[in-house]
Amino acid sequence: MALALSALILTAAVAAPWAWPLPAGVAAPVVPADNPMSATKVALGRRLFYDADLSIDGTMSCASCHEQKHAFTDGNTTRPGVHGDAGRRNVPGLANVAWLPALTAANPRVTTLEAQAAIPIFGLTPIEMGMHGSEQEIPRRLSRDACYRRQFRAAFPDGRGRIDMTSVAMALASFERSMVSFDTPADRGTLSPEASAGKAAFGRACASCHAGLQFTDSRFHAILPVNAADRGLAEATEKAEDEGRFRTPPLRNVAVTGPWFHDGSARTLREAITRHPITLDAPATDQLLAYLEALTDRGFIENPAFAYPDRPCGKD
Repeated sequence: MALALSALILTAAVAAPWAWPLPAGVAAPVVPADNPMSATKVALGRRLFYDADLSIDGTMSCASCHEQKHAFTDGNTTRPGVHGDAGRRNVPGLANVAWLPALTAANPRVTTLEAQAAIPIFGLTPIEMGMHGSEQEIPRRLSRDACYRRQFRAAFPDGRGRIDMTSVAMALASFERSMVSFDTPADRGTLSPEASAGKAAFGRACASCHAGLQFTDSRFHAILPVNAADRGLAEATEKAEDEGRFRTPPLRNVAVTGPWFHDGSARTLREAITRHPITLDAPATDQLLAYLEALTDRGFIENPAFAYPDRPCGKD
């Protein structure tokens, strides 16, 4: 009877539709048909996101680089990997990542969060979490944990709780898709007079590229001088005209995600503005900065649902 009851509870949890916490007028993102959202999958992905066992020496988790207080960036120019390899690019934020068609700074072919998960875990240029060549180590480590075994069974009942890198990537992607951020002063229409003026300046100078609800056209542009050490989009396309092109970064929570640009070379948001090919006088720049500050979602960066899960399976 106890087993039957557990199965019933498990089925109910899996069958419950995912409730997207969205404001009126915002459509839910497209989710891969083979990885539907569920509360159990999100809970598993949240635990995996904070688990350093996903790195070769157990020192780096996804959250090591994506810190909630920085809107899931890390406040550094770039981040070295587990072996000390220098990072190439500034860590991107994860707010509303479920809506983004381009998921990396310079590779348009990475279009799903499931595929993106392999880049930090197994990538070689640069080495981040260092698991290349040890692909079976993560399932082995996770399978030793009784709580993980329960969570994988709950999240993937059709696969009977199989623990492999496919299910790990699916769970991580589900947690990342749950990172919804639409509660800023700009969203609520509670802008200060200075920020309201900055919104007008933004519309004139910035909105052609930083467009739409996520403040990005998801296209690739060249703003900074070309650096031979990082060719940007050209590394994926091998086209000369793509040298130095990088994805337009989304601007939600931009005030807390510095340093800025793909290489983290702008130490202040004011510097990032002045390095764009736009013309704004000092008062207009101040107003624009006030508007960009109003894109900060305090609830998002303090939401306990995205924080370290200190009681997985109901235990400390």
